[in-house]
Amino acid sequence: MLKNFIRTAVRNLWKYKGFTAINIIGLATGIATCLVIILYVINELGYDKYNTKADHIFRIDEEVRFGDNYYNGAETPALMGPVFAKEFPAIQTATRLIERGGLTIKRDGAKIAERSVVYADSTLFSVFTLPFLDGNPATALVGPNSLVISETIAKKYFNTTKAVGKSFDANGAIYQVTGVIKDMPQQSHFRFDFFISLSSRHDNDESNWLSNNYHTYVVLAPGTDPVRFNEQLTQRFESYVDPIIRDVINLNIVDFKKGGGFIKTRLMPLTKIHLYSHVENELDDNGNIQYVYIFGAIATFILLIACVNFMNLSTARSAGRAKEVGIRKVMGSLRSGLVGQFLIESMLISFVSFVLAVGLLFLFIPLFNQLAQQHLRVVDVFRPSMIAILLAVMIITGLLAGSYPAFVLSAFQPIDVLKGKLSRGLKGSLLRNSLVVFQFTVSIILMVSTGVIYRQLSYIRHKDIGFDKEQLLVIRNAGALGNQAQAFKKELSGLPGISGITYTAYLPIDGWRSNDAMFPTADLDIKKAISAQQWEVDADYIPTLQIQMKAGRNFSRDLPTDSSAVVINEAAAAFLKTKNPIGATLYRIQDIHSKKLQPFTVIGVVKNFNFSSLREKIMPLSLHLSSNTASLAMRVKTRDVSGLIAQIKSKWKAMVPSEAIRYTFLDEDFNRQYEGEERTGKISIAFSALAILIACLGLFGLVTYAAEQRTKEIGIRKVLGANVAGIVAMLSRDFVRLVTVAILVASPLAWFAMNKWLQDFAYRVEVPWWLFPVAGFLALLIAVVTASFQAIKAALANPVKSLRSE
Repeated sequence: MLKNFIRTAVRNLWKYKGFTAINIIGLATGIATCLVIILYVINELGYDKYNTKADHIFRIDEEVRFGDNYYNGAETPALMGPVFAKEFPAIQTATRLIERGGLTIKRDGAKIAERSVVYADSTLFSVFTLPFLDGNPATALVGPNSLVISETIAKKYFNTTKAVGKSFDANGAIYQVTGVIKDMPQQSHFRFDFFISLSSRHDNDESNWLSNNYHTYVVLAPGTDPVRFNEQLTQRFESYVDPIIRDVINLNIVDFKKGGGFIKTRLMPLTKIHLYSHVENELDDNGNIQYVYIFGAIATFILLIACVNFMNLSTARSAGRAKEVGIRKVMGSLRSGLVGQFLIESMLISFVSFVLAVGLLFLFIPLFNQLAQQHLRVVDVFRPSMIAILLAVMIITGLLAGSYPAFVLSAFQPIDVLKGKLSRGLKGSLLRNSLVVFQFTVSIILMVSTGVIYRQLSYIRHKDIGFDKEQLLVIRNAGALGNQAQAFKKELSGLPGISGITYTAYLPIDGWRSNDAMFPTADLDIKKAISAQQWEVDADYIPTLQIQMKAGRNFSRDLPTDSSAVVINEAAAAFLKTKNPIGATLYRIQDIHSKKLQPFTVIGVVKNFNFSSLREKIMPLSLHLSSNTASLAMRVKTRDVSGLIAQIKSKWKAMVPSEAIRYTFLDEDFNRQYEGEERTGKISIAFSALAILIACLGLFGLVTYAAEQRTKEIGIRKVLGANVAGIVAMLSRDFVRLVTVAILVASPLAWFAMNKWLQDFAYRVEVPWWLFPVAGFLALLIAVVTASFQAIKAALANPVKSLRSE
């Protein structure tokens, strides 16, 4: 019986080659898209799970509020990890990481800058699963100036992975290689090539419980309740902070909390960091669980749209197969046999579609990787877990897509069929129409979403962020100039294409950050404290970046007293609650142990400028006069930018022949912050196009179905004088109504979804009302063009052929 079903199915599918091809192409495209997104979702959900202790590893985050200031970050005090590990038996192991610049390696007379560098505790390898190719993980990071490198770095510098005992001359010290590990997996929330022993740093045992610089990870004993245990950690943390704030601001922790302040820890599960953690001082850019949900929903919808097409195209063929059903029933076929026949056809189409879909993955995955900056591999599809998913999706798709045609077609009454009467029950019509509404609803939502994403990105690019980011060239390794820094600045100032130049380590978008509390009075009233960024700049910083002064003046190199002066932004000035903050004194704690205060006189107020992402509100900022020469920023004003860069390189090489210059343009750094949104917009366009394409196939099927059902009606209308335009309008009218319903359904859903997405941005556009009618018009236009193609074909048919049997 099964063999007969398969033979008949192949014969029927071959007989209707056009419908079969459309079915297979539509299903294969939908399935391939779905599989790509499934791979993406599995990849995103798999971050950090390569660690054997992943389920028991947690990062300790810190959350602090005092006055109107708030800190929520991934960094904690230096002592937290080792002290808590000793005091709490539930902590089996603790380890810390701290980023503090890179390494400048001297090699064969040249200097090579390496940025993928981190300092780590000797316990690192007992927490994270980082397999060793050479060396002993238990002792690799115990001694000072010991260094563990990745496989790639070992091959780069030593042409072998057996590099233990070799050394690097870097940053004025000799580092001994004590271990070589395999390259870290892509699915890790941090990835480094150099791990330097934390004992190499002088401040690794810093005793200030209010200074946050370290990423602290702990391994909890099995059975430990993270929520309850975190309460214990917070209480213990408060006990260490309490004597400090008593001593410094004469306020105990109880009164501190009564005043609305708090200081607490938060245990962040390792496997949730990549998708759920978006706090300050992350080690790398994380993903977003919202995108996983969005793309997962899109994958489901596109697959459903493909299945809906199969249903619609199968019912469109019902007129051609109705007599087959009637004759089979007269000859004694049971309904179950007919259902089986149609399901076999459906499963056969599903199987062929899956084979084609796997082939399409070789095209789709590289395109998706390019758009989404992912590292998906086609070979991942053939893992046992994915094969199981493939088989499950194939069977479900076949059953889902074939169930409606199977049960509807097998229900035809043989007498009605053989008399030429086909069932046109309202129920069937409602279901088919609902499916078309569903298809276009999804398509319109995707179109609106794409429009909103690109409007937000356009807003970001053109928003006045308070300084001029264009044509701002930044030399990132200016610290290599050493005592020649000012001479180099003087050399560049003489070049005709440079209108301003400044030294600093603190730049908007991509520079150092340093946060500290400042107080308007020497009694250090916590309620009046200002948590502000502390940036070290020179006197040329404000004019070079073209930051606007609102009040007061800029720093002057001719005034020695400006060394104790400060320029603040409007956000910081608002905390002072005075109309004229010029001349006010701000105090910063210089030494927490001796309670020594450092006073600063406010000499100027700059207008607020966005020095971080537009996802965040502008925070208080204070600028201090300094001789920090870590980076050099210059305002470029010339059409021959490449020629100017060549001159800068020449002057750099004359002063620093052993190290290559590293430079970027600040506007490129700014745009890099929003690469995720750019990628999402491009992916949305691709998915929108696919969804609309597949939806049009379904609409084509319905128009074909309607034309077949109304063949005689069209013939009679043409005999009675109806023209082609009138018949096309008649056949298209119903589908225009369906798309109109889809517009009404999609508009509120799209508005809600995009408003929720925009909440991630502190500065954002409103969802424009006109975007909905534009998306609706495009959907209507696409629907009319698709419907008209088949409608015109039906209208041009010879009426004699449709009426000759009457």
